[in-house]
Amino acid sequence: MGTDLLFGITESGVMHTDIDPQIPLETKFKMVKESGVYDYFDKTPPKELENEYHRCSEKYELPILAGGWFYVLGRDEELLMENLRLGARLGSLVHNTQIIMDHADGSLVSDEQVAEIYLKAYEIGEESGCRPTFEVHVNMWSEDFRRIEKVADLVERRGIPFLMTLDHSHVIFKIDNPREQEVFNIRESIEKGELILDPFQEDHVCGKWIQRGFVRHCHARAAVPNNPRNVWQHHPRLEGLVSQHPKDTMGRGIQYPFIEPE
Repeated sequence: MGTDLLFGITESGVMHTDIDPQIPLETKFKMVKESGVYDYFDKTPPKELENEYHRCSEKYELPILAGGWFYVLGRDEELLMENLRLGARLGSLVHNTQIIMDHADGSLVSDEQVAEIYLKAYEIGEESGCRPTFEVHVNMWSEDFRRIEKVADLVERRGIPFLMTLDHSHVIFKIDNPREQEVFNIRESIEKGELILDPFQEDHVCGKWIQRGFVRHCHARAAVPNNPRNVWQHHPRLEGLVSQHPKDTMGRGIQYPFIEPE
């Protein structure tokens, strides 16, 4: 399987939008299987629904090879370990791991804290067979792209490989986007040529992650530089991120929505 490129779909991706009426879980598995497009289902279900997901996976011969969730350090460490074990029981190979930028105590999580939880999660992943892949994602520690290699260095000094999920859209939409480049003050590094976002330029940051062998899992999303903000979507929960997240809550222009051209 190591040489195969497998394509999966998240459970939420089965629906057109988050506000569409929900459909039964078995119908979702049936739809994905009948599409003939996808190799696997991507989901970390609630523990109480584990058996139902396992049943649907077996019935439609659609493995659950990946899952994922987000975690606050200082609060959710054990939840991460439980989800890795849950993923392994369902047959998942990777668990997409999002570490929120803020610690439970309100401080910005440090590189050392991220490396520490990665090492603990990796140990559980090795035991269970479901490895953690830490995602580059807005609102997470990794939104400061410069930190990823720093954390990887800390991990690799312990003789452990650093594995990540690459979602290029979180990088692409910051190209030529002054407001977004203010988050974590990456604009200064961009202007100095120390941080290159454009994948068509030499030494771009995604290419560095790929070349160093970090990327074990990917999310494929359409994205454009300086994507307009999503004026139809607000995220009031983001007010709780006290570090360096933009203080208003209008949706950030990462990949959605799409509007039919006139």
